[in-house]
Amino acid sequence: MTRVASIGECMIELSERPGGLLSRSFGGDTLNTAVYLARLGVAVDYITALGDDEWSEDMLRRWQAEGVGVSRVVRVPGRLPGLHLIRTDPGGQRRFFYWRNSSPARDLFALPQTDEIAAALVGYDLLYLSGVALSLYGEAGRERLFGLLDAARAQGRRIAFDTNFRVRGWPDREIAKAAFRAAIARADIVLASVEDLEPLFGEAGVAELPVANPKVEVVLKLAEPVVRLFHGGREETVPGEPAPDAIDTTAAGDSFAAAYIAARLAGAEPTVAARSGHRLAGAVVRHRGAIIPRAAMPEGMMPVSRTSEEERS
Repeated sequence: MTRVASIGECMIELSERPGGLLSRSFGGDTLNTAVYLARLGVAVDYITALGDDEWSEDMLRRWQAEGVGVSRVVRVPGRLPGLHLIRTDPGGQRRFFYWRNSSPARDLFALPQTDEIAAALVGYDLLYLSGVALSLYGEAGRERLFGLLDAARAQGRRIAFDTNFRVRGWPDREIAKAAFRAAIARADIVLASVEDLEPLFGEAGVAELPVANPKVEVVLKLAEPVVRLFHGGREETVPGEPAPDAIDTTAAGDSFAAAYIAARLAGAEPTVAARSGHRLAGAVVRHRGAIIPRAAMPEGMMPVSRTSEEERS
């Protein structure tokens, strides 16, 4: 079975409701993708560091309930997870506010357990990470991570990089540019969007993508629900359905990435995978929060359990 490692950070998530009320959940871009991958039948482990507090315990229980593997989660005594607040405008567009400077996930590649994590990572078939994950680790941590990606690729493993960019996560834009370029250069699949590239690289941000390299699969999401695919020397366009009833765009890109990767791992062509990504993202934006109820997953996307099959027979 193909095994995926999703690397990053999960935080306590507060969503602001009308009147200033807050609801608590958990979220983080690569964690959201891991949850949706697990729902779509992919064997996925989440690679991160947590504290030994009650919120960290609650996170682990929820991830396990979703089918996400937690055997590689490092526990750091005395530390607390990061926290972020989501505020959405009337059109469903979201803004994030972070309190995460002392999050244990930031030290994932500078802990006594790092060597064990490093040895495990090269054994996964696909390693998935994002621009937000890159912002966590600092220069030394990123160099350690890039070395691990190189070692994994040398053993025939694949790398998928999502260009999620949050300017507040970086001390300097030039540092962010260098880190993104290093990650893109190592990726077999690049999941990009103009929403991320233009704030970081400017209007010529698309030029940073290896669209002319037939060995790299580039998925470029445009401002409208359209994806441009570059793979094997070909370019294709896959439109999605507009979602005028969207209420919260949180995790739209994360869920798209999960559905796309899951479809590709199952052998689907890139255009089919992109349509699958559009379909799941379209459902996600119609619900509040990053993780939608299982009952709200689009019909036919989740694997059918043996028990369910037996009940129907």
